[in-house]
Formats: sequence, structure tokens, C-alpha cells
Amino acid sequence: MKFLVLNAGSSSLKWKLFEMKTHTVIAAGLLEGIAEKRGLLHLFYMDKTVKSEQTIADHDQAFSLLFESLNTQKIINIEDDLDAICHRVVHGGELFSQPTLLDKDLITKLKSLNALAPLHNPANILGIEITSKLAPDIPNIAVFDTAFHQSMPEHAYRYGLPNRLYKDHHIRRYGFHGTSHLYVAKQAAAIMCQPLEELKLITLHLGNGASACAVKNGKSVDTSMGFTPLEGLLMGTRSGDIDPAIIIYLMQNQGLSVQEIDKLLNHESGLKGLCGENDMRTIIQRAEKNDREAQLALAIFTYRIKKYIGAYIAALEGVDAIVFTGGIGEHAPLIRAMVLEGLDKAFGIFLDADKNSSVQEGAIHQEKSRVKLYVITTNEELQIAMESHKLIKKS
Repeated sequence: MKFLVLNAGSSSLKWKLFEMKTHTVIAAGLLEGIAEKRGLLHLFYMDKTVKSEQTIADHDQAFSLLFESLNTQKIINIEDDLDAICHRVVHGGELFSQPTLLDKDLITKLKSLNALAPLHNPANILGIEITSKLAPDIPNIAVFDTAFHQSMPEHAYRYGLPNRLYKDHHIRRYGFHGTSHLYVAKQAAAIMCQPLEELKLITLHLGNGASACAVKNGKSVDTSMGFTPLEGLLMGTRSGDIDPAIIIYLMQNQGLSVQEIDKLLNHESGLKGLCGENDMRTIIQRAEKNDREAQLALAIFTYRIKKYIGAYIAALEGVDAIVFTGGIGEHAPLIRAMVLEGLDKAFGIFLDADKNSSVQEGAIHQEKSRVKLYVITTNEELQIAMESHKLIKKS
């Protein structure tokens, strides 16, 4: 069976084509520049790279170009050989907790959640609608970033706000990066040769967007992102946790509008706000040259992660392993070392410095460590494909 996994953004379209029997990638690609009315297509298959640039006015043309390229490059015959089209959807709210085979009625329900993720869901849904027209006979399946976290207990997902805000407006913690957290948790269990259902794990998805997740017996029981992806860890341009009264202060004393505050917290804060840069590689280089702002940014970034580790060890009543993933988690040994520094005394967590500096993927703990430490490359597209495959086999 062949599954096409799509991640439609406001200005880009990422995709991977999988052979599900072997879980191998047949082809992959990225189409960017949609919002700028130009399209740059990157297509990778069979050790070949195809690049083409042409004017693309909208998402309809973008998807048409993708389907046309798959056919003209003889990668796959869409109508005859494709078994499912799988869509990453950021927010499923409380309506969608499992991979879902979509029809018109369910797409309408999905649109009702646009207010919860206005930057992501509309583009995700647009991709679903377009592919449904281009390939009407092929099943469209949605897999939700929030779905893995629907197992959180109510005491973990509710806020200390009036009940009416939850009942009438569904304001609660949803969490994100769910497919990534689930994938690396499953990989960690495989490496440890233990059932996921018997493990307590802390998974750290660290990139420009960052989140932590407490996984108990294969289920998410808490996560750092909340109602939106703004809550939790310090991120590339997002503030993470702040005193909510700061927003009131900025509105009353600085005259900032709602739009200005949104821009401030989502696009001008985090690492970028602290040192003017959100590329971790550049920040580390600056810190190594004794740049004070860069050093402080790293200290705050890693300290926040360390605090969540401590909190989640308490919530889980112990932990068997901590997993680092995401662009920073996978490729920044310094960050991993700073996060884990000092945890040996309290929790018996011992990092192996040599392994940490050299391992691309795998264990980075010392033998005496009571808690296993792993670097695992995430593969959200494969997780989406596997969950969709399981749904197709049931239907």
C-alpha cells in the first residue's frame, strides 16, 4: 500500500510518499513560497533531486503541481496506485481524539475548530478539500497533533478558570507535537526492549517550537503546551510560560493592542527576544565567544526544560527514560548537557559526556544511571502514515 502524507501550511506544502509494507519513503518534497505568489518545488526520489520554480497563485495550484509532478516523474499513478492521503491537522479539539476518515460532514465539524488554531487549521483543512477534489476516490485521513494528549486526566488539562469557559468555549490544555511525542516514546520502548505500556517516559521535542510530555503506560498524562502552542517551554520566538498579568500591564500601561501583544508573544519573544536570534546554532556560537545575551538565552532555555523534567518526574512518580528529539534535541549536545546538569544528585541521572558529544542517535547515559537517556530522531510523517494504515485496515 502507498500512502501520501501531507502537511499543508499557509505558505508551504511538505509531503512524503510511503510504501507501507516496508515503511520506506518512496519520495518526499517541499513546495514553498505559495503566499508570495511563487512556487519553488523540491522533490526527492531515487537519489535524485528535482527543483522547479514557477508562479503559484494559491493552494489549488500548489496541490495540482504536486500531483502533476508525481505523475510526470513517474513516481506514482495517483488514481491507480495511491491508497490513502493522510493529512497532518494541528488542532482536533475535543471532537477528534483518533485518526479520522473524513467526509463532508466531518470536514464541516473540523472547520468549527479554526478559532483554536487560526494560523494552522485553515491551511490544513484547505489541503483536505483540494485533495478531495483532485482525487475524489482516494480516502482522506486526518491525524491530529492534539490527539495523543486527549488521554490527559482532567486535573492535568483543566485551568483554574470559571467552569463556563470550559463548558461553553472549551478552554483547556490541549497540547501539541503529539505525533512526535508518540513516535519517539514507541522508539524508546523498542530500544529498551520493554512494552511501552509498562514505562514512564519524559519526551522532549526541542526545536523552534518546543514541548515536553509525560508519558505513562503509553499515554500522555501531561504536556507543556496548552490551549495554544504558546504555553510551556521557552521557544525560538514564543515566550512560553509568563505571568498572565503581564498582558494586562502591557495593555493598560503601554497601550499595546491585542494584535501587538499576539505578535510580541508569538513572534518577538523566546530566544529571539532575549538575544535577537532564534537559530540555536548561531546562539551557541555566540555563547562560546562569551556573548552575554546568548549565554543568558541558553541558560533560560535549558533551565525551563530542567524544571519541567523535575515536575514530570513528580507527576509520573518516577521515570524510566528521558528522550531528546526535534532539531535542537537531536543536534545540540551542549543543550542536552545543560538540561541534565545537576540531575545526578537528585534523580540518579548520569549523562555520558563522550556519548553525548558523538552519538547521532541512541543512548547517551552512563551505565550507573538510574534513568536511561536517549537521542531519537523523530519521524512525524511516518507516525501519521502508520496511524492511518491502522485505521484503513480496520475499516
